[in-house]
Amino acid sequence: MGKLSPENLKKLLGCIKKDPRVIVPPSLGFDSGVHIFQDKFLVVSTDPCIGVPEKWFGWLLIHYAASDVALFGAKPEYCTINLLGPPLTKPEKFHRIMSQACDAAEKIGASIVTGHTGTYLGLSEMVGVCTAYGIVDKEKLITPGGAKPGDYILCVKPVGLEVAVNFALMHPRLAKKLFGVGKAKTLANLITMQSCIREALLLAEVGGVNAMHDATEGGLTAALNEIAEASRIGFKIRFEKIPFAEEILILQRRFKLSKMQMLSISSTGTILAAVKSEEKENIKKLLCQNEIEACFLGVFTKDKRRFLLEDGKELQFPKEAEDPYERILLGAL
Repeated sequence: MGKLSPENLKKLLGCIKKDPRVIVPPSLGFDSGVHIFQDKFLVVSTDPCIGVPEKWFGWLLIHYAASDVALFGAKPEYCTINLLGPPLTKPEKFHRIMSQACDAAEKIGASIVTGHTGTYLGLSEMVGVCTAYGIVDKEKLITPGGAKPGDYILCVKPVGLEVAVNFALMHPRLAKKLFGVGKAKTLANLITMQSCIREALLLAEVGGVNAMHDATEGGLTAALNEIAEASRIGFKIRFEKIPFAEEILILQRRFKLSKMQMLSISSTGTILAAVKSEEKENIKKLLCQNEIEACFLGVFTKDKRRFLLEDGKELQFPKEAEDPYERILLGAL
């Protein structure tokens, strides 16, 4: 399930020819590409949407791709949509999802340019694909490869909140039992936390941010390793600083999750950013003023080694993610 391994991705991308107009080509750890557009840069990202509650399908379809564009410092302005369903999908379902997508696009100031719909043999459920576009000044482009030694590692929003929210939506009875009725209801209404457009654009505009990456698929493990790899640096983070969502700690006990799985838990909507040391306090203050939960986990280092500090011990940070997302959501059945 999920993305191909780094080795297979490298093989997959090997046939793509270089083009001087493409500033950021398809690369490991980069969820958007960038090409020249007149005297600016055009940021492009594409993402699938599948297996989510129909009530939120169109909203998530837009925000998955648009969030990746925002993480590169560009405001999402245009998008295309594909909606593909099984042969017996009724037109009304397409209408409902498209209405959601139109509303979501309008609220972030993006226009839907084109797309495709249809039903196909071989599909067992609805599949959506959105490609989002945004324009950014050349000097304001932010990529995962821009982190510098000495930058502080900022974590915006709780780790694992995505899993807790989806758990509450997919398994309401068990969620009420584990988290309590009130908390389970609150979680079920927090699906909009899976977008990071607002937070990413705020960080991009304030300045002092050298790199950003979301913590989707593979959580902190994937995001931090990909930033470090792309920036050719290392890092040190403190385990006790990681802001795990309260409900994730409950799920950790329920499913006996290891420390590696906790570090790797999918956290769509959570941002990891490299912040210049001199801007640390200003950015922390700005996020607080905008009621955005955030904290600093550690620092990026010139030494390319990657460490996890816990109880005074310096441990090797995991190289590969072991995301328990599927295990938790399927294991609850």
